[in-house]
Amino acid sequence: MNSGRVNRSQDTVDLLAVGETMIVLVPDPIGPLRTAASFSSSVTGAESTVARYAARLGMTSAWCGGVGDDPFGARVLAELAADGIDVSTVRVSAASTGVFFKDPGPAGTRVRYYRKGSAGSEVNRRWWESLGELCPRVTHLTGITAALSEGALDFLRFGLETRPIPNTVYSFDVNYRPGLWGVSEAAPMLRELADNADIVFVGLDEARELWRVAEPIEVRELLDGPQIVVVRDAANGAHVFAGRERAFAPALSVDVVEPVGAGDAFVAGFLWAWDSGLGLAEQLAAGHIVAAVALRSSADVAPFDGQTLELLSELAGEVVR
Repeated sequence: MNSGRVNRSQDTVDLLAVGETMIVLVPDPIGPLRTAASFSSSVTGAESTVARYAARLGMTSAWCGGVGDDPFGARVLAELAADGIDVSTVRVSAASTGVFFKDPGPAGTRVRYYRKGSAGSEVNRRWWESLGELCPRVTHLTGITAALSEGALDFLRFGLETRPIPNTVYSFDVNYRPGLWGVSEAAPMLRELADNADIVFVGLDEARELWRVAEPIEVRELLDGPQIVVVRDAANGAHVFAGRERAFAPALSVDVVEPVGAGDAFVAGFLWAWDSGLGLAEQLAAGHIVAAVALRSSADVAPFDGQTLELLSELAGEVVR
């Protein structure tokens, strides 16, 4: 497990993730938001979660996003740096750091966002100039960014269409968030963005909602641009399509404590295995192993236990630190 800060004297980082990281507040004790008298809080964001799990796997990781010149922004930077994440390209803004609240209820947990005009929404195509200095082997993006602002959408489109960072593989997680935009607007845009990436991750449930497809192979047929398409089918497992090759790996059976963050953990595990040169089945297996860590914990980024390290070591053929 990598616990030190990334050494910036290195010529490259293994993984760069770009997107908004926020503070989430949860009623404590758990209950409806309208009756909550106190809250617990933590740092969270899809892209930075991928970077944090990747760092735990021994990858040198960087995260870039916008944070406010405020206590929440300072907390984001401090916690990510403590996890060994390079935050040298993060933009500090006069705008506020985004926050959101979880609203647990009998029908499930809803999310209440307070992020309009946030520092994270200020991302734009000019940011690519500084990101290239990191020389990442993998650049990870998500569809969440597309819904934040016109400038943020332009950042994604420009990056995936023009490839401003040479010699990097562009990874894209569709990550559709209904609370940010509707299907009619999101569906064509997320398909366009995904089709311009090299590695794409999408849940079968969200693919059905967005594009009215029924089976994993239909997702691959819809997205024929990427080199690799990974379709996660919840507790059933995950499919990967790479050229004429394909593989399936069942999900691990775990007692679920909190599903939030498991998709990002899966992405980190998959990208680590891909970057390590493992085969398709092993890439899926690594994704499931790291996702299981997230599922078994209420923490935003959970530590690895001995069993997890052993499983990953068996895949890689060496001990994961």
